[in-house]
Amino acid sequence: MNLFAVKLEGTRCGLIKSFLEDNYVCAGDPVVGDLETSGREDIRSTLAASGAYQEQELEEALSSLDAFVNVMQDGDYVLIADEEWVYLGDLGDYFYDGREENMKGGTAHRRGVTWLKSLPRSGVNSAVQALLASDKEVTRYSGVLPAARMDLWLADSSAGDGEAVHSPARVDEATIAEALAVLKAALHSPDAERRERAAAAILHYAR
Repeated sequence: MNLFAVKLEGTRCGLIKSFLEDNYVCAGDPVVGDLETSGREDIRSTLAASGAYQEQELEEALSSLDAFVNVMQDGDYVLIADEEWVYLGDLGDYFYDGREENMKGGTAHRRGVTWLKSLPRSGVNSAVQALLASDKEVTRYSGVLPAARMDLWLADSSAGDGEAVHSPARVDEATIAEALAVLKAALHSPDAERRERAAAAILHYAR
């Protein structure tokens, strides 16, 4: 299990509401097409052939897309943030939304997300603050993560009661019901780890 931060810049800064309501997150330039079966060197070749990147820019774009497509895995955790709040989610698989493929800075490269909690940005711990401050579009946390209750680990233990963790208010009831249905189905998965994650998420929501 890994924790990633996805940095929102440019036109994506205004997409948090869409991310939370439609249960996804995006990264990378959509003009390079679907990368579902692409390894790191395949992505490098595609970026180079596009003519949009040179040298350092190409390496930065490669790093972001490869991390988003290949390094992130179903069941990892992701953080996004605006100026006031940090949102924690459980990542799903990569998929490509071709409707966005001609839009620079669009949202074609996506991963499904089950959003779990949000915290005041001022109330997260120093490790999370550093992760969110990274210049990279996609950054993996390199430290040791807890075995359970990720939301409690995120919070600064010195924060007051007024900075308590809470569920993202902008997710509607229908979306919550749909997400719970997915988790309930995952309880019957042949993958033991997936069953445990689903059970933990359901119990966590019920608290």
